[in-house]
Amino acid sequence: MTSTAPQLGKNRRKKRGSVLGNTGLYLAVGIAALLFLIPFYLILRNALSTDPEITGENWKLLPSFQWGNISELFDDQTVQFGRALWNSTVVAVLMTVGTLLVCSLAGYGLARIPYKHSNKVFYVVLATLMVPTAVTFVPSFVLVSSLGWVDTYRGLIIPGLFSGFTCFLFRQYFLGFPKELEEAARVDGLGYWGAYWRIVVPNSLNFFAAIATITFISGWNAFLWPLVIGQDPNSWTVQIALSSFMTNQTVNFHLIFMATAVSILPLVFVFLFLQRWLVQGIAQTGIKG
Repeated sequence: MTSTAPQLGKNRRKKRGSVLGNTGLYLAVGIAALLFLIPFYLILRNALSTDPEITGENWKLLPSFQWGNISELFDDQTVQFGRALWNSTVVAVLMTVGTLLVCSLAGYGLARIPYKHSNKVFYVVLATLMVPTAVTFVPSFVLVSSLGWVDTYRGLIIPGLFSGFTCFLFRQYFLGFPKELEEAARVDGLGYWGAYWRIVVPNSLNFFAAIATITFISGWNAFLWPLVIGQDPNSWTVQIALSSFMTNQTVNFHLIFMATAVSILPLVFVFLFLQRWLVQGIAQTGIKG
């Protein structure tokens, strides 16, 4: 009896401490989630409001629910926001697919194909990460312009297909990929391409999904390069269309917020759908080792 009483007291204190710790953790996570959601609330609130409600002194918690702002956004012929959404979708999707193909093949070649200069090539790829984007911007534009790719999807997509950092991530990942699976594929008569396409890719979908998510978000949010290449309004992407609502004469606040709310929906859906693979893929990059 004397020995069990202190033990019961310790167990109760541990349970009480565990409950308090969990409560504090949930409270901290709830506060962080609330702070994270405030910008989204402000975007939605202002998107369904009028300009006086957005800029006026009498600020209200709830908007007046101006659903007509949606039709006004897509009926505006000076911006053609629907066309901009389509352009951004095409650019982001094709850039994601192309980057996955080009960079994964480059990373797989550097990691698996024996070549006496493979390390030198890898160092050259890493060296490109140290070159500022501003240095290559003008030569890239001159090249694209000379090819006649201004105001085309080719000019928007092809120059950004290869990324030295993405190639580095793929190489690091493939270095940790089990060689036994590839050796078994070669016994069955598959070459490097067959092993890559039939063995490596199907067993690396988590990592591919992570890179795809990051690349899609980057392509969707690109601004400077589409601004220079997409000189015709029909070639504008979402980010360029958003900036067009702010001019030297007028600022359409309600259209800016409505366009912002519409433009972030694809990113939210992509992130929610791929978040599990995103976390798992980043954990498998090999950077931690």
